[in-house]
Amino acid sequence: MITDRKSYLEYLQRDLEAYQLNKFSLYHYFRMDCLRFQRRLRKIEYLSNVKKNNFWSNCFLFLLEFINHRLETRLGLTIPKNVFGPGLCIVHHGTIVVSHLAKIGENCRIHPSTSIGEYNGAPEIGRNVYIGPGAKIFGNIKIGDNVAIGANAVVNKSFPDNVTIGGIPARIISKKSSIEHNVFPVNFIQ
Repeated sequence: MITDRKSYLEYLQRDLEAYQLNKFSLYHYFRMDCLRFQRRLRKIEYLSNVKKNNFWSNCFLFLLEFINHRLETRLGLTIPKNVFGPGLCIVHHGTIVVSHLAKIGENCRIHPSTSIGEYNGAPEIGRNVYIGPGAKIFGNIKIGDNVAIGANAVVNKSFPDNVTIGGIPARIISKKSSIEHNVFPVNFIQ
């Protein structure tokens, strides 16, 4: 969670690294809608968590939320604030729905047509998790670190670290971690 300006800047940098970028330019602003949405989301998180008692910050926060909601709707995203850790990569736009109660660790790579919902609680997802297209994750469950979730998997129970899961309902299909599948940019995972 973003708690101060230093952590805010760290989140921005880690998010850029997830997209294999060194800096955010005007070109990226107009060509990469998901990254533009994500950077605004981080600013909203920063203002909500750190600057919440300042009148002008609250006015700016309201404006940012309004603008980002319009972009979010156009892109098909429903991603609330303070859910994802640093290093988030939304691969491309398409329907992604995430519960506001979910907690997702750093370095998450998420594909379209994914739903992370609540059913008697919301998922807690670890670090370095790859979520394939069409995955449905719901319930009061825990997904470990370095897990790769296959395309169209329906995940409704907890899984340990360093596995690949897939199927309906999801089950362990390999003992390979998400890092071993090379789904993250080179030298991204420290």
